[in-house]
Amino acid sequence: MSSRDQARLIAAALQARENAVAPYSKFQVGAALLTSDGKIISGANVESASYGLTCCAERVALFKALTEGQNNFKAVAVVAALPKGPTPCGACRQLLAEYAPEALVWIADARRPKVVREFTVRELLPEAFSL
Repeated sequence: MSSRDQARLIAAALQARENAVAPYSKFQVGAALLTSDGKIISGANVESASYGLTCCAERVALFKALTEGQNNFKAVAVVAALPKGPTPCGACRQLLAEYAPEALVWIADARRPKVVREFTVRELLPEAFSL
């Protein structure tokens, strides 16, 4: 995968982060998925006063992509203002393992978006639940 793809995806995640709905934590996260045909689908976290109803940026982007008929993903980028960037939570890792198992995961601090850490989904969740 090219550095151009990575830069485009990080930029899309940064832009998505601007639309985060985080009135309680003020912790804005953006995510973007790259499909095998080059399309980018993004999402941001959405919080609820009932924290269990909050949805992470990765899941928002993934659910949006899936419901738009996309199901083949090359990479996902996740950004937030956090040293080293935000790694996906357990629920997001599980869903990525189910629906984007071959995707690369790019993580960046929104304040230093050119410093990107790269993982595979399998590295983040080596023994995911599966059928």
